[in-house]
Amino acid sequence: MNRPLSRFATRAAYGASQLPRIAWYLGHGLAMTRIAQRAREDGSARPRPHTDARTPDRKRFFADMGALWRQDLANVEAGVYPLPADHDGSLKMLLDRSRLFFEDLPAVHRRRESGDHAEVLSEETRGNRPRYYLQNFHFQSGGWMTDESAQRYDTQVEVLFNGAANATRRQALPPLHDVFAGRDQRRLSLLDVGCGTGRFLDFVKQTWPRLPALGLDLSEAYVKEAKRHLQRWSRTDLMVGNAESIPLPDESQDAVTSIFMFHELPPEVRRIVLSEFARVLKPGGRLVLVDSLQHGDEPDYDGLLELFPQSFHEPYYLSYIKEDFAALCQDLGLTYIRNARAFVSKVIVFDKPARPAATATRAA
Repeated sequence: MNRPLSRFATRAAYGASQLPRIAWYLGHGLAMTRIAQRAREDGSARPRPHTDARTPDRKRFFADMGALWRQDLANVEAGVYPLPADHDGSLKMLLDRSRLFFEDLPAVHRRRESGDHAEVLSEETRGNRPRYYLQNFHFQSGGWMTDESAQRYDTQVEVLFNGAANATRRQALPPLHDVFAGRDQRRLSLLDVGCGTGRFLDFVKQTWPRLPALGLDLSEAYVKEAKRHLQRWSRTDLMVGNAESIPLPDESQDAVTSIFMFHELPPEVRRIVLSEFARVLKPGGRLVLVDSLQHGDEPDYDGLLELFPQSFHEPYYLSYIKEDFAALCQDLGLTYIRNARAFVSKVIVFDKPARPAATATRAA
């Protein structure tokens, strides 16, 4: 029988797995910053990003990142989820993906300078996906449509988060633990919308390996990458589909999750997608969203939120940071439960009220 790790052993194992990741992606971030600075010195015509709002200094920024790691470790120690395996792949895979990331930076800089963000739109792709989706989000080559983009994505996002993207994703697990605890996971169902390369679903399956889970994404390339990443797990299905019309029956899911997706949806699409979430959730089901902080959540970060879409192509981000999700979901019959900060992101939790128990009819 496997004995649980001691507290010291758990912390040592956690540090041994996470500290090298942090160093790896911080190093990538420093290199990316120097490359960008050199490009600006070589004659950038684009105005530098600017904000008059407050931004966190480096001490505050790294202190808040440290708070995320402490919370992640606390969740492990509390038994909310096991010691995480990031499944980053072999050293060769890491190096190959690092190469893909750095090779794309000149093209990213070119698009940032020119403002070109519609290279994904072509006669071949037009009409096959919603128009808002066919853009070079983050100014990256291929948008969300190519195999190379899917292979590059996890490195890109971890660099953006200084190695904290996976730890941020894992903060969606505690709200699920609250409603899954004590229940037979085999009889539950979870839908992850905008599943991307399957990183969050991997952590779901590490926690509940027998839970039937479905990932939905608009990108065939990203679903292909998710299938590769999740091949170790059973009871996991992946589907190419549009969150505006989820191909599932009404009231079929015990939980719906969506990670880092809503800031990339136009306002009118957000409302349609949320209505679909409400439709497929069972009464008593739980919705968990993870996405960027919003304006006013942390006043010291408001300037950072304004700077972000100036450096990365995020056309719907400024409307996202002003969106009132509690009000939107209330109109759809979902009850706001809470939100919790996770570094530069937040976890927002909603429940679909259970139906009242049937009142027994007294015999005449």
